[in-house]
Amino acid sequence: MGSAAEGRLEQLAELRRRMAAVPARGAEATAHVPVAEEPRREALPVPAALENLLPDGGLAKGSVVVYTGAGSLIAGLLAAVTGAGGHAAVVGMPRLGLLAAVEMGARLDRLAVVPDPGPDPLEVASVLLDGLDLVVLGLNGLAVPMSRTRVLAARARSKNSTLMVTNGSWSGSALHIDTRVTGYGGLGRGCGRLRTVRLDVSVRGRAAQPRLGHLALSPEGGRVEWVSTPGPVRPAATPLRPSRHAAS
Repeated sequence: MGSAAEGRLEQLAELRRRMAAVPARGAEATAHVPVAEEPRREALPVPAALENLLPDGGLAKGSVVVYTGAGSLIAGLLAAVTGAGGHAAVVGMPRLGLLAAVEMGARLDRLAVVPDPGPDPLEVASVLLDGLDLVVLGLNGLAVPMSRTRVLAARARSKNSTLMVTNGSWSGSALHIDTRVTGYGGLGRGCGRLRTVRLDVSVRGRAAQPRLGHLALSPEGGRVEWVSTPGPVRPAATPLRPSRHAAS
């Protein structure tokens, strides 16, 4: 029991050392903001095809986002943040496709991965929020009590970091993103490789009307990107139910 506790403390200490080595966020961006520019809610970058579905055109800094569905879109979000120079982490998601994220433009030198966070993944996420722009936390079916969601939300807000939680129960989030796989392309055409994934994406926020969009993962200009597919963005009355392929 003692050795397990000591190992956990060592893991947290190592994470804190790594956070201390991360360059200060926002310094370069602040230097280039015109004095006359009106203040607006800051947001992390997302794939361009997702921008018009989100209230702030990206993932609002200092907020908590609840995500349900396809892991391939999470890979795209990590690629957008790290590809733009931000730092991110993935906690408790050992099956997330890092190769797919790289193909979408992710920078692994700006991405921390903690596949096994131990018995308290929330504490690990709390440490990472101290120095990173985006922390994606897989809850592995955990129902997080309100007392802890409030603490993590307050920490994300105070650190101006974004926490995305998935695969569990979390109350009090300002934004919900639900995805459902609607089809695949590329298989059975001689190459034996999946080339496209099609998603329906539903976004619900506290202060914005729910919206539904249609995205496809497709090779574009030598890399893999999310693109909008035909179909108008329209109000979504109810959340989408992820298909059995939700982890794709």
